[in-house]
Amino acid sequence: MLRVAILDLYNGQQNQGMRCLREILHAWSKQYQQPIQLDEFDVRVKKEAPDDSYDIYISSGGPGDPLESEGSDWEKVYLDWLRKIEEWNNHPKNEIKKFVFFICHSFEIICRHYKLATVTRRKSTAFGVFPVHLTPGGKKEIVFRELKDPFYVVDSRDYQVIEPNHTKLEMLGAKILCVEKDRPHVPYERAIMGIRFNKYMIGTQFHPEADAEGMSLYLRSESKKKTVIENHGEEKWKSMLEGLGDPDKIMFTYSHIIPNFLNTALQQLQPVLA
Repeated sequence: MLRVAILDLYNGQQNQGMRCLREILHAWSKQYQQPIQLDEFDVRVKKEAPDDSYDIYISSGGPGDPLESEGSDWEKVYLDWLRKIEEWNNHPKNEIKKFVFFICHSFEIICRHYKLATVTRRKSTAFGVFPVHLTPGGKKEIVFRELKDPFYVVDSRDYQVIEPNHTKLEMLGAKILCVEKDRPHVPYERAIMGIRFNKYMIGTQFHPEADAEGMSLYLRSESKKKTVIENHGEEKWKSMLEGLGDPDKIMFTYSHIIPNFLNTALQQLQPVLA
């Protein structure tokens, strides 16, 4: 039995992310005939965090400012969990390691915590399906196996990770895996969209768990439809909906990144699970 914990950072807000993560995990379990025990922890509302008995951890996206939570009670619980996982993985007697995936809001918090880059508010909200470009490190990343350059992602954020601290990255053995699309018409630095933090921890600024169904429901909600049309026009809103049906875009990302992460973890855990 593979033990998986989802750290829910959605702060009690309705979302598609948790549904998508559950569906990916259950579909993967069925495809590979690998039984899983899946537990969820409400980090921000209930200040819950898993112990170190799980094999795999996925830390979700979530709303709000990733800067203002510094020092909060829930973030202390969250970073205490992270410290325990780091201690486990760094202990030479623990041959079986713990694997962690950080998504969007979690990614921003970890980048701030490790001081790997600057976390700052964007000039405007990024929302939609966008191309993301692989770095040389990303092209070698096993979790990104089979992804094209560029590949397409669901991006939904008011904040960004920019100005990488290369000294800190090197000290941690971390690698930048991908960056946002080039925008030569605006004078802004391209944001970091994915980092391999260490051998067992990886994260993305985008939502690799997002599927066409969830994105379509989100886009069709009155509030989001109004926002997109007001900011980008109705044609943009319609084209975003049409783009969800392209199997080479977000559904390709959906079917590869987290499943690849799970496969990588399973390969190293199989001798123990057998």
